Amino acid sequence: MSFGKLISAKEPLSREIAQGYRDRCTNHMSVPESFQRKILIVSSHPLFGKGIKRLLESRFGEGVNVVGMVASVEEAIAALMTLHPDLVVVDYDDGAVNREEFLARFVESEHRLRVVLLSLKEGGSNAIVYDRRTMAASQVEDWLKEWADQGSALSSIISMGKPIVQRSKFLQMKNNLIHGFGALVFVFIMTAIGLLVLRTDILLPEQASLQAVPIDNLFGLHFRLIAFLFALIVGTILYSVIFFRRKKGDITDAVHITGNTNLEIAWTVVPLITVLAFSFIGSDALAKTLKPDPKPLEVKVTGQQWAWRFEYPDQGIISNELVLPVNKQVVLRLQAVDVIHSFWVPEFRVKQDLVPGQVKILRITPSKVGSYQLMCAEICGQQHAYMVAPVKVETQDEFDNWINVQLNTIPTDPVARGQFWLDRYGCKACHSLDGTKLVGPSFLGLYGRQETFEDGSTAIADEAYIYESIREPGKKIVLGYPNAMPANVAQEMTDEQIQDIIEFIKTLK
Repeated sequence: MSFGKLISAKEPLSREIAQGYRDRCTNHMSVPESFQRKILIVSSHPLFGKGIKRLLESRFGEGVNVVGMVASVEEAIAALMTLHPDLVVVDYDDGAVNREEFLARFVESEHRLRVVLLSLKEGGSNAIVYDRRTMAASQVEDWLKEWADQGSALSSIISMGKPIVQRSKFLQMKNNLIHGFGALVFVFIMTAIGLLVLRTDILLPEQASLQAVPIDNLFGLHFRLIAFLFALIVGTILYSVIFFRRKKGDITDAVHITGNTNLEIAWTVVPLITVLAFSFIGSDALAKTLKPDPKPLEVKVTGQQWAWRFEYPDQGIISNELVLPVNKQVVLRLQAVDVIHSFWVPEFRVKQDLVPGQVKILRITPSKVGSYQLMCAEICGQQHAYMVAPVKVETQDEFDNWINVQLNTIPTDPVARGQFWLDRYGCKACHSLDGTKLVGPSFLGLYGRQETFEDGSTAIADEAYIYESIREPGKKIVLGYPNAMPANVAQEMTDEQIQDIIEFIKTLK
């Protein structure tokens, strides 16, 4: 018997069935108020309200409690706030009840209730259910039973002693286990694929320092977690799209879920624990990269637009390439003379910014003989992409031999020494030797040439002018060129070195 027919006047509920429900309610213990389903009836017709109340009480016995009968939308909205009903039955045929307004208010609210729009016309076979979905009239009675089964005491009355709830829970649990296992397998497959793709030995350069080991281990741990989280999120979405997509012809809305406290606690606590764990692991990796050696090699590294300079103070050497002995810790004292630069050799993994006015310390222990490339990892101007320098890791014997060669390579001729100092101090990064226009004027034909400055004045490029331009580069700016040369670029040059550079420039005609 459908619910529409049940409440119609044409097929009244038989007295035997109604009496049976009342007897079962009596034979069982009385239903506590907390388990009763509260029902509100909305109709301006008293007969409709009284008839529905009588039929519901006959049908469901003490399991229902008609808490009110109201005649207008305003009264219904007020009753929702005060009576908190579980089910609202609205007279669909009552012109005095603005059902559209009521439903709009109902849908916008967060009330955990259900609404039935009921029509007694045409044999009472029309009913529309609004519990954030719609269904056919023939489904309403089953829907009401399902709704009633959610209360354990009421369930025993409706099911007439049959284990409907237990069977329903068992089937639901079985279905959940099947889909849960399927989703889990799907997630594990996607995780395995992710781990094959996110391999540190494929994505990262070769390891060439002891500091690279803990860093790569940390990267690997991050990659594994990323692969799992990606699979968990995207895999669950894909599984749901495949197995829980809307069936053809299904026009019902999804179940309205207001929240899950346990789930919210889980997705707050688990990420918190994960972040704390990674903080500890990351701190341990950082400590390993900063661990000092009692007898390191010290190298002073200077970054400027757009060149690198390396000084070995204990050996008295200046070089434009970084040469290091294998398996010996090196302390790099990093400084910038103009703007922020960043020291980065990918194979060493560690990276450190160079900040003007500060000396930064970076420790590296090369572990593999080979040739690498130092690059600036901080955008520093027009030729940032070309601010590179060769890095060589050699055996201790090869390194000692390189030191001896460097000590004997400083030329004795002033002109040759001038070219040597230009190379060592990175002057050719901004000034060409062949007339090519770079950031600064070319050295070709500079000596003896008349230069015009931004303020309109002119001067002959003699020894005094070139010396002044090196020591005070911003004092006279050549027309057509920016004031880009750092004021302290020559602070470590001696007057003898500057004089050698001038002698070399004189030869460029």
